[in-house]
Amino acid sequence: MKSLTDLKIQIFADGADKAGILDLYAKPYIKGLTTNPSLMKKAGIKDYEAFAKDILQTVTAKPISLEVFSDEFPEMRRQAAKIKSWGPNVYVKIPITNSKGESSLPLIKDLGQEGVKLNVTALFTLKQVAGVAAALNPAVPSVVSVFAGRIADSGVDPMPIVRACVPLLESQPKAELLWASTREVLNIFQAQEAGCQIITVPHDIIAKASKMLGMDLAAISLDTVKTFLKDSTDAGYKL
Repeated sequence: MKSLTDLKIQIFADGADKAGILDLYAKPYIKGLTTNPSLMKKAGIKDYEAFAKDILQTVTAKPISLEVFSDEFPEMRRQAAKIKSWGPNVYVKIPITNSKGESSLPLIKDLGQEGVKLNVTALFTLKQVAGVAAALNPAVPSVVSVFAGRIADSGVDPMPIVRACVPLLESQPKAELLWASTREVLNIFQAQEAGCQIITVPHDIIAKASKMLGMDLAAISLDTVKTFLKDSTDAGYKL
C-alpha cells in the first residue's frame, strides 16, 4: 500500500475546521465529510446553521453528515427536516438514543420513510445495529456508524463486533457500515478488513497517513532519531 488513493474503503474527513474541510474536500482520496456538535464546539463555532451553509457553498459533490442536537424527539424531527433541506448531499446524523437512553428507532424509521438520508451514530452494540437495520428504509441511502475506536478505548477488541455488523445489514442494500472514532492510521486498514465501506478519519490522522503511508520503517527510525536530536539541541540540554 503506497498511498491513500489505493484504498478500497472510503475515507470521510471528520472535523469542523473550515480551512481543513475545504482543503480535504478537494483531495480525490476524500470521499465524504462528517462533523458533530462536539467537534464544532471545539472549533469555536457559535452559529451552527451559518457554519453549515457556509461549508455547503463549496461541499456540493461529496456526502456530508450534519448532526441534530436536540434531546427531544419532536425537536430532533424538526431539526432533521431543516438540515435535510440544505442540500441533496446532506446526511442527517441521528444518535441511537437521546441522553435519557430512550431509543431513536421510531424516529429513524419515520425519517427513513420520509426519504431523509440518515447517518445513525453512537452505535456500540450488535443489538443497536440490528435495531437500526430493521428501522432503515432500504430504498434510501444511509450510513451506520459504529464507534470502534471508543469500543477499543474500553479494552474490548472492536474487530469481532464490526465484522458481525456486516451480515446484520444485508437487508439494507443502500446502508453503508462506517468505522467511527478513528484513533490511528492502522484503523483504516482494520476497518477495510472488517468489511466497512467507510471510515471517518480526523484531519490530523489523515495528514499523518498521507505523509507516512508506505514509508520504509528504517527511514522512520532515522527520522525519529533526527527529531530527538533536534529537540534536545533546540532545548539546549546539557549534562
